[in-house]
Amino acid sequence: MAGLEGNTPDKGPKNKSDLKLRVLSAAVLGPIVLGLAWLGGPAFGMLALVAAILFLHEWFEMTGTRLMTPHGIAGYLALVGLAVAYHSGYPGLSLACPVGGALVVYGLSGFSRAGRWAAEGLIYAGLALYALLVIRGGVQGLEFLFFLLVLVWATDIAAYFTGRAFGGPKLWRKISPNKTWSGAIGGLVCAVLLGSATAALAGKVDLFAWALLAAVLSIVSQLGDLLESGVKRRFNVKDSSHLIPGHGGIMDRVDGLVAAAIAAVALGVLFGGSVADPISGLALG
Repeated sequence: MAGLEGNTPDKGPKNKSDLKLRVLSAAVLGPIVLGLAWLGGPAFGMLALVAAILFLHEWFEMTGTRLMTPHGIAGYLALVGLAVAYHSGYPGLSLACPVGGALVVYGLSGFSRAGRWAAEGLIYAGLALYALLVIRGGVQGLEFLFFLLVLVWATDIAAYFTGRAFGGPKLWRKISPNKTWSGAIGGLVCAVLLGSATAALAGKVDLFAWALLAAVLSIVSQLGDLLESGVKRRFNVKDSSHLIPGHGGIMDRVDGLVAAAIAAVALGVLFGGSVADPISGLALG
């Protein structure tokens, strides 16, 4: 779950009220997420699956796929199949589920434009679900997941308040007019500091490597935020839904997390990690 979105000054009583709602929602949801992450196993798996299904549902709603269509149902079933395959001890099969499911979704849609968007959303949601499951299930699962959550939340929250304090040039006005370079840099710096501190508290010794990884994943999380902003702008949508008071939808809250989780797993595989435990490839001490 992400923190506070946007990094330019709030003006007026409505925005102040929205900020209070965001803080209250984060105060309730944050401990729940951390608690289930600590528990791991089926408890965290169920949280990740529900979040992925909601993420895909919001993607479908934005891009034109209705809930009770054959290709829509196929998309949801692919995510369930992924989770079942992973928890049954078949991580390779779980990774194949969103890819194969995307082909089915596109075909059932009659190879339509909305079906193409639906297939792309399924691959994105599926990769995110797979990434979160294999991260938590790995040898360093608990500490790495906490490290990831801390750096993503730090990026989001620090970007918001740094952008409010300093303002300045826009990061990408066409895609997200509220985001500034000062906010992006503030988020990056805070992510490196708090990510390194989290690694140190976990007893890690190669803090330079953890700091470098925090910087990379912080940048990726901000790119994930911009990606979602681009999709929303493409379909003229302000929030992915109104599920979370003051925050919008699941997509609005986990856009940075899913991008960072996928990137961490991709880097782990690139450096020799297994399909079941890709983070082991990063060899972080």
